[in-house]
Amino acid sequence: MMGILAGLRVVEVSAFVAAPSAGLALAQMGAEVIRIDDIRGGLDYRRWPVTEDNTSLFWQGLNKNKRSVAIDIRKPEGRELARSIICASGEDAGILLTNFPPRGWLDYESLREAREDLIQLTVMGNRHGGSAVDYTVNPAIGVPMFTGPEEHKGLVNSVIPAWDCITGQMAVSGLLAAERHRRRTGEGQHIKLALEDVAMATMGTLGFIAEAELGVDRERSGNYLYGAFGRDFISADGFQFMVVGLTPKQWRGLCSATGLGVEMEHLAQLRRLDFSREGDRYEARREIAALIESWAATRNIGEIEAAFAAENVCWNRYQSVKEMVLNDPACSEENPLFVRREQAGIGEMLMPGSPLEFTGLDRESSAGAPGLGEHTDQILAELLNMSPGEIGRLHDQKLVGSG
Repeated sequence: MMGILAGLRVVEVSAFVAAPSAGLALAQMGAEVIRIDDIRGGLDYRRWPVTEDNTSLFWQGLNKNKRSVAIDIRKPEGRELARSIICASGEDAGILLTNFPPRGWLDYESLREAREDLIQLTVMGNRHGGSAVDYTVNPAIGVPMFTGPEEHKGLVNSVIPAWDCITGQMAVSGLLAAERHRRRTGEGQHIKLALEDVAMATMGTLGFIAEAELGVDRERSGNYLYGAFGRDFISADGFQFMVVGLTPKQWRGLCSATGLGVEMEHLAQLRRLDFSREGDRYEARREIAALIESWAATRNIGEIEAAFAAENVCWNRYQSVKEMVLNDPACSEENPLFVRREQAGIGEMLMPGSPLEFTGLDRESSAGAPGLGEHTDQILAELLNMSPGEIGRLHDQKLVGSG
């Protein structure tokens, strides 16, 4: 199959989440993504979770559909070899994605000497180039102070690296925008993208910064949906579920499915609120929740599911990751997102492809992650026109490795 980005070549020099997730997204849309790692394995080569024999499921997940080159980048000769791959010829090549400091062998101006139209995107921790990860960005923007149960007095960190994931997708946008600009003008770009800036920008976009400027300190909402109505409940047979009434249609559906429309109208009158306004539903969230809680406590999950389905209620049952994998059709080959493939060193795995669907194009088939250095010899021959003898000498000198 030919993905929508077929023909585009991106060289990735990276570790952990933001930059590798950008490379993954590009590869899953058909781009040729060549990941260069140190011959001993990159910083994230053994990142948890791992199998019993210490094979990283993290690394395998983020490097599907890519080609792997292993070079001893601690040696000057190795760094020059890597630079040659980055700056190799080709109209759709000369694109570097990295989250390593843009200095030394990754210095943009130095690389431009070999390829003037180079596009380089550098993911940084903060705008000064300093180190940062989600667990250090979140404390600075206040998120742990309004995450968690309403009565909780301490700090609650998020376990999902949200800013890394968002930064990765913004890196894709940045690279494709720069590539379009190069096609129009012939000019390269050095794009800098800071994790902290992505978080700050998102906080501003969602109104958190404006809210603080107005003197409001965001409260903890626990499992309530902030600013409208939504909360978790338990059925008579012990199943926990989340239900949301954010839009007017969702709210009407919830009232109809539970048969609580009259009670909700009385509650609104008693509180002098208008439940057609989502903010008013938030103001009365505890009283609304009490009514739905009583309704749910007398019905098993099958009855609740049927009632909600009849009114297109926005809801879902809670399940563990293991339960999702074992029982949920959405996390199976019934969903075109997934295929089951053999992953070297691990065995057969369920692998997601790109969530994007393009009209008239098949999804790019998800392939497993390569072995470290699996494509080294091919890349050296294809991009640098090296002979088998020249490649053999590089192996003898332990400058390159192949999986």
